[in-house]
Amino acid sequence: MNKLELISALKTKADISKSEAAKVVQIFFDSMAEAMADGERVEIRGLCSFFVKEYKSYTGRNPKTGEKVTIKPKKLPFFKAGKELKERVDQ
Repeated sequence: MNKLELISALKTKADISKSEAAKVVQIFFDSMAEAMADGERVEIRGLCSFFVKEYKSYTGRNPKTGEKVTIKPKKLPFFKAGKELKERVDQ
């Protein structure tokens, strides 16, 4: 399911206009992204959680040349499925 399909499903199930559904979906995604950018964890009980992992700087290698390269510290978003979602998918 992509964003347009999600908007369409919301439009149908909530009986609202497509533009209203698009606005709701956009507000939802923007709020999640903003919270994660602020370092907060986003948890939707029974479904999933999103959080940010921080990685320290380390020395890696350029695969083409074999040259040592310093990798800068970074933050990456992660997704973790909830128990109910795992059980539902596994049926």
